[in-house]
Amino acid sequence: MLDDQGMGGQGAAVERGHTGRQGLPDDQGAEGSIALLGPSVHRRIRQLVLSGELAPGKPLSVPALAAELGVSRSPVREAVQQLIYEGLAVSTPHAGAKVAAVDDERIREVLAVRAVLDGLAAATAATRLTDADLDKLATILAAQETSLTDPTDAARDAQLDLEFHSFIRVASGNGCLADELARLEAQAHLYRGDLWCSARNRRVALREHRRILEALESGHPESARIAAEAHVHGLMTRLARL
Repeated sequence: MLDDQGMGGQGAAVERGHTGRQGLPDDQGAEGSIALLGPSVHRRIRQLVLSGELAPGKPLSVPALAAELGVSRSPVREAVQQLIYEGLAVSTPHAGAKVAAVDDERIREVLAVRAVLDGLAAATAATRLTDADLDKLATILAAQETSLTDPTDAARDAQLDLEFHSFIRVASGNGCLADELARLEAQAHLYRGDLWCSARNRRVALREHRRILEALESGHPESARIAAEAHVHGLMTRLARL
């Protein structure tokens, strides 16, 4: 069990400037409100990790995060434990929890597995997606295209990428597959967030996403699998260039 001080201690303050309370419900109230607070706190801290605001190696202090987010320690403690499960944080005896650091060897392993599972998710979703689902994916890609002419915003682009892939894996209807892919994709984003600082990488990712969507629109599982796997293999190449 992780304790408050074991997650970095009082001295490990969160960087200033975070909009901590934004989007978080008040946890001073009924048990139902507290239950709703947990996922909100997890999403917020996860966002800080994936955006790089909480960098790899950064201690995750429960007291400091709770103060910054304006919530009690319990949902923060649960959120940190969830991050450890997702591979976004690590905990060591007497040192506490900190943001995980994904090295070159680990990312190769993660992406090798993700390529296969992404292909499976896309192939399965190809026969399940409705017109409304396909329209939602098209909307995400339209936002990605619009972002190409906007100032660079790595957090925005990473979020759009996560939304696109998350929608497909959930649409597969396989909860086990979706959960595992969520963990793998989060670790891939943690590895090199600066991938999205390159206009070329953003254009290529959009082009590959369009191919995936076209395959899904065709309803052909094998085409969807090939497009999804090719996207992850392309990601491996782009990361190797950084």
